[in-house]
Amino acid sequence: MNMPKWLMWTLGIILLVIFMVGGIYNNLISKDQNVAQNWAQIENQLQRRFDLIPNLVATVKGYATHERTLFDSVAKARSAWADAKTSSDKMAAAGKVEGFLGRLIAVAEAYPQLQASENFRALQDELAGTENRIAIARMRYNEAVEAYNIAAKRVPGVFFVKLFRFDREKPFFKVKEEGAKKAPKITF
Repeated sequence: MNMPKWLMWTLGIILLVIFMVGGIYNNLISKDQNVAQNWAQIENQLQRRFDLIPNLVATVKGYATHERTLFDSVAKARSAWADAKTSSDKMAAAGKVEGFLGRLIAVAEAYPQLQASENFRALQDELAGTENRIAIARMRYNEAVEAYNIAAKRVPGVFFVKLFRFDREKPFFKVKEEGAKKAPKITF
């Protein structure tokens, strides 16, 4: 059974193209899943922060009863994060919470008895650890987004992004709120 050489070459080229397209597709899938996994880590750490906030607010409330508007703002911002549906909405809500959290810590610093409270200090330690985890998760997420965006914009990936219905570009996690550009200052 002898196949003509042109048929063998044609089949070889077709197989080569199939493997190349499969490799590009698998690379885009890998990078897309890496972005999703890193976003999940950010959400995990933000949820950890938001779980600490009610305890922190309750502790500060006992000392700073006249800061009612701040406590209400923290609660509203926390609810906005819980209600956010898209990653962009969650990023914006997280930035607002960071700003209010910084103000909450600043209020707490005005009360020496609160600073001496072991419960408050333990919460500050937890919050500081959580802020570090959030910073690392954001960095890893942005690195994954960068790798995806590069793969999606380079040739030949750029041609297959639309064909396979991938996102053309993933959003970086950027701090939008002025007060959120720095992690809250936590002192002892």
